[in-house]
Amino acid sequence: MNEKILDKLKILAESAKYDVSCSSSGTVRGGCKGMLGNTVGGWGICHSFADDGRCISLLKTMLTNYCIYDCAYCINRRSNDVPRATFSVSELVELTIEFYRRNYIEGLFLSSGVVRNPDYTMERLVRVAKDLRTIHRFNGYIHLKSIPGASSELVHEAGLYADRLSVNIEIPKEESLKHLAPEKDHQSVFAPMRYIQQGMLESAEERKRFRHAPRFAPAGQSTQMIVGATPETDKDILGLSSALYRRPSMKRVYYSGYIAVNTYDPRLPALKQPPLVRENRLYQADWLLRFYQFKVEEIVDDTFPQLDLDIDPKLAWALRHPELFPVDVNRADYEMLMRVPGIGLKSARLIVASRRFSRLGYYQLKKMGIVMKKAQYFITCNELPVLTVNELTPPRVRGLLAQKGGRKMDERQLVLNFEE
Repeated sequence: MNEKILDKLKILAESAKYDVSCSSSGTVRGGCKGMLGNTVGGWGICHSFADDGRCISLLKTMLTNYCIYDCAYCINRRSNDVPRATFSVSELVELTIEFYRRNYIEGLFLSSGVVRNPDYTMERLVRVAKDLRTIHRFNGYIHLKSIPGASSELVHEAGLYADRLSVNIEIPKEESLKHLAPEKDHQSVFAPMRYIQQGMLESAEERKRFRHAPRFAPAGQSTQMIVGATPETDKDILGLSSALYRRPSMKRVYYSGYIAVNTYDPRLPALKQPPLVRENRLYQADWLLRFYQFKVEEIVDDTFPQLDLDIDPKLAWALRHPELFPVDVNRADYEMLMRVPGIGLKSARLIVASRRFSRLGYYQLKKMGIVMKKAQYFITCNELPVLTVNELTPPRVRGLLAQKGGRKMDERQLVLNFEE
C-alpha cells in the first residue's frame, strides 16, 4: 500500500476522532451478486455497533483537515498549527476498497473540513460515495457528513449513495455558537437537516408507488452537540434534542464532552478533563426520551435544570415523585413498570407476560434480569426483603444508591438507623 497515502490517513484519522456520531445502525442490506460487501456481516476492527449490538468496523477519516473556519473548540481550526493533509477522491476510494478487501473494515465514515466553500467540499464528499457505489459496486455501509451551508441538490445526491447523513449542530444555542464560531450560524445547519428530511419523505412516498425506486439515506440522519464548552444547561440541551426527535428523519443525537484541545483560547473553559459523567447522564436521559415515553420537563425543569451526576435520570425522577411509589409489580400497567428504576423495557414486558400465570416475588424478578438493587425500594411483591422509598424516605434511598468519591452507604446501616 502506498506509504504516502498511509501517512495522510494517520493525520486525517487522528483529526476525525473527535466526531463521536459514528454509527452504523439503521440499515440492512445483504450481499448482492456483482456487488462488493454488505451491511450485515463480517468481522474486523471494531469501531461502531450495528442494530443488533454487534461490533463492526468502519474506516473513520476526513477528506481533508484544512478548514476555512476558525471555530474555537475545533482542533482543525484555521489558526492552529497542526499537520495538514488532503485525500484526493481517487485516493480515498482506493483506500476504502483496499481496506475492505483486506477485511479491515465493513464501511466508511467520512467527514471533512470546509475548503473553498461548503458546496465545493460537499461535491467532493459526494464523489467519493458515488464512485464507491457506481464504479466499484461497493455495497457496504457509508456514513457521510453533510457540510453546513451545502446546496439542496448536493445533499439530495449524497442521500442517494449514503446510508446515513449527519449534520453537527455542535453548540445548542445560537448566541454561544456565534461567540465561539463567528463564521457559523444555526441556519446553515438546520437547512441541510430539512433537505435530508424532505428527501427521506419523498423517497418513502416514491417507494409506495414504485417498488424499486431508489432509497434516500435509509438509516436516517444524526447530529452531535458539544457538552461543557458553553454555559447551556442540560435542560437547554435536552429541549433541543427532544425537538429534533420529533422530526421523522432524526435517528440519533450524540453528546460529546468538551475536550480542551485549544487551551490558549480565553473564550473556552479551563477544564482539566472532559465532563464524561455529564455526557453519560445526557445519554441516559436521551434514552428515556426515545424509548421510555418521558418528556423533557419530567427529567429537567427550571427547578432542576441540570442532571444529577450522582444518580441516573430515571432514579432522580422517581425520588422526586415518591407519591407514585411503591408500584405493585403484579398489578401495575406496562407504562408504569417502565418508570421503575432498575426495570427496563424487556424486563417490563417479561413481568406483564409472566404474572398471568403466577404472582411474582423477589427471586422471580431477579431471575428476569431486573436490577433489584434499585427496584426493590420502588416496588411491592411477594417476599420483598427491604423497606420501600416512602418508609426509608427519598433522601435515605438516594444516599444508599448514589456514588460519591467511590463510597456507598451501607444498606443494613441505613435500615438500622431508620429503625432506631
